Amino acid sequence: MNMHHRRNFLKKSIFLGAGLALSPFDLFGVSIPVDKEIRLYNIHTGEHLNATYWAKDHYVLSELERINYFLRDFRTGEVRMMDVKLLDLLYAIQLIRDTNRPFQVISGYRSPKTNAMLRKSSEGVAKNSFHLRARAIDINLPGTELKDLKKLATFLRRGGVGYYPSSGFMHIDTGPIRYWGRG
Repeated sequence: MNMHHRRNFLKKSIFLGAGLALSPFDLFGVSIPVDKEIRLYNIHTGEHLNATYWAKDHYVLSELERINYFLRDFRTGEVRMMDVKLLDLLYAIQLIRDTNRPFQVISGYRSPKTNAMLRKSSEGVAKNSFHLRARAIDINLPGTELKDLKKLATFLRRGGVGYYPSSGFMHIDTGPIRYWGRG
């Protein structure tokens, strides 16, 4: 990492590390609107989404609805309102990684029916998963080593971080701060 990128990373990390997406202007009482956009690709449906869910100091309802639909349980079609703190966490990761690449979404919201089916066929699926509450997402980010993605999510301390390198994804949620998985 060259010195310019390192400095940029450190600046962004300082402002995001406390769990706050504040700019230096916010810290000094000057309000400068920041739009928040996330880029997603669903590996199961093939859908792509770029959504600016925060603009002019407020959430954009129509964009949140698009995100909620995108992160639906693709097996049942059920849609839930995703936790905006989860979206803010995705935004923070994209910002720090300084990437335009979309997150690859493995799982967003899960219905009880889908969660029960996955518990029977897969290891590591929690009975009371935060996916059921629309507060979790399983992702990877092309161009970023999974272990580096895990380190960044752990550093941000915004909730749970599960690391599944053999499956090629990481789980993040907005529940209590906790970590699991090897590596």
